[in-house]
Amino acid sequence: MHTEGRIPHIQTRIPAFAIGAPRLSVGPSPTSEESANAMTSTAESGPATWSRRQWLQAAGAAAALGVAGPRAKASTSSDLSGLTLRIGTYKGLWRPLIEASGEGKTPYRIDWRELNNGVLHIEAIQGDALDLGSGSEIPAIFAARKKAPVRFVAVIHEDLNNQATLARKDAPIRSIADFKGRRVGYVRATTSHYYLSKQLAEAGLSFADIQAVNLSPADGLSAFARGDLDAWAIYGYNGQLARTQHGARVIKTGKGYLSGNFPVYANPRAVDDPLRHAAITDFLLRLQRAYAWANGNYLAYAKAQSAETRVPVGDLIELFNGRSNDYALGPVTDAALRSHQEVADTFLKLGVLDGPAEVAPLWNRSFGAALARGNPA
Repeated sequence: MHTEGRIPHIQTRIPAFAIGAPRLSVGPSPTSEESANAMTSTAESGPATWSRRQWLQAAGAAAALGVAGPRAKASTSSDLSGLTLRIGTYKGLWRPLIEASGEGKTPYRIDWRELNNGVLHIEAIQGDALDLGSGSEIPAIFAARKKAPVRFVAVIHEDLNNQATLARKDAPIRSIADFKGRRVGYVRATTSHYYLSKQLAEAGLSFADIQAVNLSPADGLSAFARGDLDAWAIYGYNGQLARTQHGARVIKTGKGYLSGNFPVYANPRAVDDPLRHAAITDFLLRLQRAYAWANGNYLAYAKAQSAETRVPVGDLIELFNGRSNDYALGPVTDAALRSHQEVADTFLKLGVLDGPAEVAPLWNRSFGAALARGNPA
């Protein structure tokens, strides 16, 4: 258990809204000048393919934003005042984090779009309804399999202790090996599917040796409470409810099985547009600072989360106190790509993917220098 400040990623993610979900907008009002010409890109395209004029545009916007400094904060920029970033958020995550941390005064307008799972974020980006989003490595491997028009531009490092394999308090289960022949719940094609497969393999078992039951998190909690499951691989607040309300015992957590990497998804059209690229850089630096702030001010963030999610502050603090590590946002690394490819290869072996997925072409490092300079660590 980590004993210093951090943020839990509550993967309860509440029932997903469609693209037309309620939106909260902040910042300057948009103008008709908001949209710029888009270009089709490869993973390392964008700045590498810009014209001299585009470079000058981006340089001017970056200078106005002050993104060259390691702790730079944006100032009002006439170049970005007519621009709107469409940013996907989960209930209780980026939106209250940015506001509570004092990072919400952006020189561009933010159109927050609440989409409560990573698949919806990627679909919105594919439909050009979103500039920036996030999710786990899992939806991203399906995007890679389809060679979808989406880029992964940064990595959020999150808690692994809130992803756990649980057993009922009265079940004769003390280890993963005891799962043989038992009814074990999980959520297909998610992190719980991935780490359960790794834990079973480590114990000399496979999904063929258990009665695997694919359930949504909410349905899984109901089944666990009724006694219809002997064990359950689950993440976030539903797992905590199983422990606090139904006496579930933790057999293993995701630590040692999951990378803790959650990619930031981006629209390649936004990545390739100089002004949007500058605005995304500014936002990522704000988000990076906000995570660092929350690690040391978690009570304030928990109150902001609770106001949006109605999850009790005490429950959020308990998740925070049980964290495996601090939350952080950093640049794309070779290690992140290797981890992501391993997830893709594992899901191919499990039959979740219908063919191989090469993830590297969808990763984009064009924000890396700014994030490396701005990293509070």
